[in-house]
Amino acid sequence: MTDLDRATTTLAGGGADGGTGVPDPAGTLCVLIADVLGLAAVDPGQSFTGLGGDSIQAIQVVSRARPAGLLVTTREVLRSETVAALAAGARAVGRSGAGTGPARPARRFGSFAPTPIMAWLGELGGPVDTYNQSLVLRSPAGFGAEDAVRVVQALLDTHDILRLRVPGGAGAIRGGAVGAGTDSTGAATAGAAGEDAGEAGAGAAGAGAAGSDSTGSDSTGARPLVPPPGSVDARALIEHVEAGAVGDEELPGLVTERIRAARRLLAPAEGIVLRAVRVDRGPARQGRLALVVHHLAVDGVSWRILQDDLRSCWEALAAGRAPEPAPVPTPFAHWADLLRADATSGRRMAEAVRWADTLRPASEPLGGVCAADRLDAESAVNRHTLTLPPEVTGPLLTVAPGLVNGTVNDVLLTGLALAVLAWRRPDTGDGDGGSVLVDIEGHGREEITDGVDLSRTVGWFTTMYPVRFDLGLPDLADARAGGPTVGAVLRQVKETLRAIPDHGIGHGLLRHGNSRTGPGLAALGIPEIGFNYLGRFPMGDTADWAAAPGHDFALDDADEGLPMAHAVEVNAAAHEGPDGLTLSATWTWAGNAYPADRVRALADEWFAMLRALAHHTALPGAAGLTPSDVSLTGLSQADLDAFESQLGDLL
Repeated sequence: MTDLDRATTTLAGGGADGGTGVPDPAGTLCVLIADVLGLAAVDPGQSFTGLGGDSIQAIQVVSRARPAGLLVTTREVLRSETVAALAAGARAVGRSGAGTGPARPARRFGSFAPTPIMAWLGELGGPVDTYNQSLVLRSPAGFGAEDAVRVVQALLDTHDILRLRVPGGAGAIRGGAVGAGTDSTGAATAGAAGEDAGEAGAGAAGAGAAGSDSTGSDSTGARPLVPPPGSVDARALIEHVEAGAVGDEELPGLVTERIRAARRLLAPAEGIVLRAVRVDRGPARQGRLALVVHHLAVDGVSWRILQDDLRSCWEALAAGRAPEPAPVPTPFAHWADLLRADATSGRRMAEAVRWADTLRPASEPLGGVCAADRLDAESAVNRHTLTLPPEVTGPLLTVAPGLVNGTVNDVLLTGLALAVLAWRRPDTGDGDGGSVLVDIEGHGREEITDGVDLSRTVGWFTTMYPVRFDLGLPDLADARAGGPTVGAVLRQVKETLRAIPDHGIGHGLLRHGNSRTGPGLAALGIPEIGFNYLGRFPMGDTADWAAAPGHDFALDDADEGLPMAHAVEVNAAAHEGPDGLTLSATWTWAGNAYPADRVRALADEWFAMLRALAHHTALPGAAGLTPSDVSLTGLSQADLDAFESQLGDLL
C-alpha cells in the first residue's frame, strides 16, 4: 500500500445503502440545482450541464446536497444525463458509512508541504504577502459588532486554512521538497523515476512535518502550518466603520478604501491571512461585511462556501443559537498530504514526457513559451475589459456546451484558440503551424482518489497547466461566420482537453512538488498566455448576504509591483443579472511583451469568435458526438461524423 492509499483510507467511509433515506431525492436535487443556477425550477428530466452548469457550480451542488442527506460527487453531477439519473445514484449521508468522514481522524493541524499553487506564488516574487481576494456582502440590518465577531470566529474555527501561518512570509514558500532525496544543488541522489509514492511520500498521512524544524521551515523554504481552532482571535481582525450618513453612491468608495487598508494588514508570517470590515449603516438599513483573505487561503469556490456559512451563522444567531457551520469532511492539511504523496507516484511520473512535449518552443506569437523572469510587473494601465451582452452570452454558455456534451471552458477556449490564429495570420500566413499554447487555470478540486470530499474545504486549490491546441489551418472566414469550421474546432478542443489526465493536476505536482522533475519542467519556460474562467456569479440580488453592488467578486489583488505570471492573461466571469447572463473578460499584459493595440485587437477577435459560436448553436445539425462520448475504442472524429451523416436523427 502506498502512502497515497494509506492517506486515503482515513477518509474512506465504506459502502453505502441502496436507499438514500430522503423521501424525494430527485425533487430535492432539482430544488438545489435550481437554487445554484438561479433558475425558477428544474425538471428531473433536465441535465445539469444542459442547463448551463459548470464545474464550480457542481461543487456547490455537492456541498448543499450533503446537509439535505444526499451524497453525490462533482463528477456525477457533471456527467449524469438527467437530474433523475443523478438522484438514482445518490447515496445517503451517514448510512453504512457513506459520507460520514474518516475511519480514523484525518490530520487537520501542524505543518504541511506546500501545495503546487502555494509554491508557484513563492516563486513569483514581488509583494506576495498582500496578494489577496476580497468579497463584499450585504449584511442584515441590525448586524452588530458582536454578531460580526461571532460569525467571523465561527469561520476561523471551522475552516483551518483561515488560521494559516507561513514562517518567513508567502515569498519564502518553495516547492520541490518531495523526491527520492536531493543534494545541495537540487539534483536527485537516489530513487528511480518510476517508483511509486511508497517511500518518497513516507509519513504523508502522519504529522507531515518530517524534515522541518520547530519554525516550520526546511531546506527548501517555509512550510505552511495550521494551528488548532481558537488560536486566532476574530475580535482583533475586524474593523468597525460607522456609515449611517453615507449615501448609496458613495458607499462602494468607502468600502474599497477600507479594503485597501485591510490588505496592508495581512501578514502570513504572523498568522494573519484574514481581515474583515463591518460597515454599519444603522438599525434599519443593510450594512456591508467585507472579507479580505490572502490568496493562499481562499479561491473562487471557497468564497461560495464562506458565503453559505455566513448565511447559516446569521440564521443561527437570529434564532438564539450559537453559529456552528457544517463540518468539513476533508481538511486542507490532509489534501496537501495526498498531493505530496501523489507527486512522486508512478502515474504522475509517467506524465512528465507529456508535459515536456506540451511546452515545446514555437516561433508563432502565443504558440510557444517565454521566460517568466523577463516580464514587467502588473499595471493598471495595461488592463482592458469587455462584456458580451445577454443575447450572445445566453446561447454561448448554456446551449453551445451541450452541442458536444462539453463544458463552458471547451467553448471559451475554442473561441480563444481561433482568435489567436486569426490575430496572427496576417503575419504568419500559410506558414503558420496552427498551434496555440495556453496556460489554463482550473478549480483544482479533482477526484484523484476515492473517499475525498472537498466540497466544503476552504483553501487555494487552483491548478495551472499548459495545453497545446494543434488546429492546423482552419477556414477562419467560415469560423467567423459561425459555419461548420467553428463546430469542428469545438470538437477538437474538447477532445484535446479530455485527453489530459485529472484536468492537469499532475503538471503542478511534477513542476512544484517533485525534485526530480521540477527543475527540468521549470527550465522549459511558461506559455505566453494564461486563461481563467471564474464561473457564474449572481448580480443584482438585494437579499441579505448577497454580493454588494460596486465591487468585483473575488478578483485577485495585491500591492503594486506584483510580477506578471504570463505575457498576456485573460480572466473571464459570467454575471447573472436582472437583464440576463453576461460575460465579462479582463485582459492584462506585460508592457514589455506586447503593445496595447495588439492585445486589444486580440480581445476583439476573441469576442468575434464567441459571437460566431453563439450563432453556430442555431444551425441545423450543429450538435454531434466526439470520440470521448462513445465506449468503442479506435473511433475517430471522421468516423463519428460519417455515422451521423448517414443515420441523421436516428442517433
